[in-house]
Amino acid sequence: MRVAVGGIQHETNTFAPTKAGFDDFEKPDSWPALLRGDGLEKGVAGINLPVAGFYEAASAHKFHTFPLLWCSASPSAHVREDAFEKICAMLLEDLAAIKGGIDAVYLDLHGAMVCEHLEDGDGEILKRVRGVVGDIPVVASLDLHANVTREMLEYADALLAYRTYPHIDMSETGARAARFLAERCADGKRPAKAMTQLDFLVPLPWQCTDMEPARSLYAFAADSSETKTPHGEVYELSLAMGFPLSDIAECAPAVVAYGETQAAADFARDALVSKMHAAEKEFRGRLWSPKEALQYVAGKKLEGVKGPFVLADSQDNPGAGANSDTVGFLREMLAHQESGGGLRCAIGVVYDPQTAQEIVDTLGEGGSGEIKLSLGAKTNAVAGELPLEKNFQVVTCSASTDILATGPFYGGALLCMGANALLRCGDVFVVVGSSKIQCADRTLFTHYGLDLDGFDIVAVKSSVHFRADFDAIARETLVVVSPGPAYVDLASLEYQRLRKDVRTMPAG
Repeated sequence: MRVAVGGIQHETNTFAPTKAGFDDFEKPDSWPALLRGDGLEKGVAGINLPVAGFYEAASAHKFHTFPLLWCSASPSAHVREDAFEKICAMLLEDLAAIKGGIDAVYLDLHGAMVCEHLEDGDGEILKRVRGVVGDIPVVASLDLHANVTREMLEYADALLAYRTYPHIDMSETGARAARFLAERCADGKRPAKAMTQLDFLVPLPWQCTDMEPARSLYAFAADSSETKTPHGEVYELSLAMGFPLSDIAECAPAVVAYGETQAAADFARDALVSKMHAAEKEFRGRLWSPKEALQYVAGKKLEGVKGPFVLADSQDNPGAGANSDTVGFLREMLAHQESGGGLRCAIGVVYDPQTAQEIVDTLGEGGSGEIKLSLGAKTNAVAGELPLEKNFQVVTCSASTDILATGPFYGGALLCMGANALLRCGDVFVVVGSSKIQCADRTLFTHYGLDLDGFDIVAVKSSVHFRADFDAIARETLVVVSPGPAYVDLASLEYQRLRKDVRTMPAG
């Protein structure tokens, strides 16, 4: 079977301060730079990405693949119109050139892309692809946080969402999509489809599949897929938790089912929707202020409990559209230290290319020494927040560093830090970089020689993905709420486009 392969990934936080332009898709960050044509397969090989998993499975299914393009940009506010149209035009141009010679299309999409001119970027991609290829199978993998729309459902033959958050199964989901495509093409029947959009939103920290209720819900979805029922076979049951920071009409968790018959698809969908409604009130957890969290860890240390305690600076998570440059939590760490708190702390990654370059220009490659800095708060992510003016000891710095990620989430990706530095102020260490990289891999600290077992607190600018690598060393994990645009309390947001019957907090 001849399959065209491509993908465009963006998760859009419409409440964030910075939009995504074409250059954000073109350059590497946590994931590869824009790949087009023959370099696509090699460019994603060995990385935990759906498109990589699809390629790995393609040979087993005897697919002959035709590369289109693949690109991603760090989550942010809206994708600029010119960027979307330019990337779409490239994808469709490559697809049109081979449309008569392919049997199917696979797309690696996110499912929560909002553009300046479109509420549903992913639905528009699928619609335009369908317009080029006509009536051949089109299958897409989606992020667990996808806001699955009616248009996406209409124009794709199948949408398969990740089943883990942290997303350690991205590559596996691509392989699942390949298997689905092979099996459906072999029997020659288009699957029946069914979808329900839920009527409540779930904050990102409580979508985590390592804890209840999501753990059981995703186990049910997996167990219900590829099973026989009295109504026929259920091919696939997916639960997309939605990306609640996208202010669009169809923002919501969604259950999507595919089956041998409409009755089978409806049966599977209804069973999981019922479980979601029953679990609604469980999608909440403890949130800590920075001061509360620091005092809690200090108290545990006095009791003889060793760290590290891993603290998630969730609202400044660049993986949810924040800019990773707020310094409210860092200020609290320094204030706690100055009051004699006695905690050894590390925090990363603070996005501040201006300061990182200033450090390298002043001290030289690999340089160290004391320097007064104006750190963070350059992007106005928090209204009225000022940079942190402080003397820091620069432990080391570099004009450009690529760090090979070893944890389960990034899974072999090169983290392109750009100009970067490790700073120290007493017992508080700060990793500063020039790319918005979610702190979801321990190598972002250990690269600089930090032994995390020797710290009381390791603070990460992440919501959940950090758990895949940091849970192995965490004495305990706390979700900390310091000001930032990756909001956890969704009830505090003024949604303008969201459907009026959707509750912005579970059981709210």
